[in-house]
Amino acid sequence: MRLPARADHVGSLLRTVALKEARAQHAAGTLSAEALRHIEDRCIREAIRMQEEIGLQAVTDGEYRRAFWQYDFLAGLDGVEMVEVDAGIQFSGGTQVRPIAPAVTSKLDYTTDHMVDHFAFLRANTRVTPKQSIPSPTALHYRGGRKAILATVYPDMADFFRDLGLAYQKAIAAFARAGCTYLQLDEVYLAVRP
Repeated sequence: MRLPARADHVGSLLRTVALKEARAQHAAGTLSAEALRHIEDRCIREAIRMQEEIGLQAVTDGEYRRAFWQYDFLAGLDGVEMVEVDAGIQFSGGTQVRPIAPAVTSKLDYTTDHMVDHFAFLRANTRVTPKQSIPSPTALHYRGGRKAILATVYPDMADFFRDLGLAYQKAIAAFARAGCTYLQLDEVYLAVRP
């Protein structure tokens, strides 16, 4: 019997013990960036195989190269810095992330092909459709609001939204050039007044 729906997943998978340990060692300075990358590569290949074996026709890298899935992408935009805030995001179950958040400190742009290499590795290691997820543009300003966007850089919020849209156009084009045909914009927040 075929269901009248299609199952899919956003992209995040639980981090393996090996990956968590490697990240901790890298943060402590006892594991090189190159060694961490090799462990990430191995864990991603295992995640791809698992997704393919259960029959998914679109697979992700588990977002295993990211520490905080949306902030890692946003921090790669030109003009965005991660700054200390009063409290980290609180999840149900008691988990709270580090108290950091993105702040817009200069003009927005996308000039580095940030995270396209993550997609390229995924594409090279799967037999099915490689899927990439990035946060929606609204993820940049929803939590911090106007106070997270320097008024000296963007005195008019219309200019901020224009530049944010143009940066996302460049990011989407970069993933498309790399062969990405399944790019999901996630964390689409409700529309709010700036």
